[in-house]
Amino acid sequence: MKKIINSKNAADTIAIGIKIGNLLENNSCITLSGDLGAGKTCFTKGIAKALNIERRVTSPTFTIMKIYHGDKDLYHFDAYRLEGLHQDLGFEEYFDGDGIAVIEWYEYMADFNLDEFLEIQIKINEDDSRDLIIIPHGKKYEKIVEELKWY
Repeated sequence: MKKIINSKNAADTIAIGIKIGNLLENNSCITLSGDLGAGKTCFTKGIAKALNIERRVTSPTFTIMKIYHGDKDLYHFDAYRLEGLHQDLGFEEYFDGDGIAVIEWYEYMADFNLDEFLEIQIKINEDDSRDLIIIPHGKKYEKIVEELKWY
């Protein structure tokens, strides 16, 4: 089961992030993929808003991970610079612990095998809108996608 939601602009993408963020429990993981500028960090800003995080959310491209504190902790990863790197960086504790892990460019973290997660692919359309293709991996994420049926 997958769900496709169209986002006309950045405000829509943030709103979708808020909706999904409100449905997340501790120990949740979201993977984001899409071209540069597709809206991965914009979507993450919506999750941060849902978690009542007041700090400004920016892409962790150069630091690889940023931690934000709110109602739940948000662990925001950008794996773009990890392509081809194969070593233990100790990130597993964030994927399996309390809080919400959001991983941009998860495909570059080939050594990590997540059992359950919410996969979101963001595609840029010709009219500059975005399609968010939401694919659940695991029962708790299937429930989240079911909650999005009205979207």
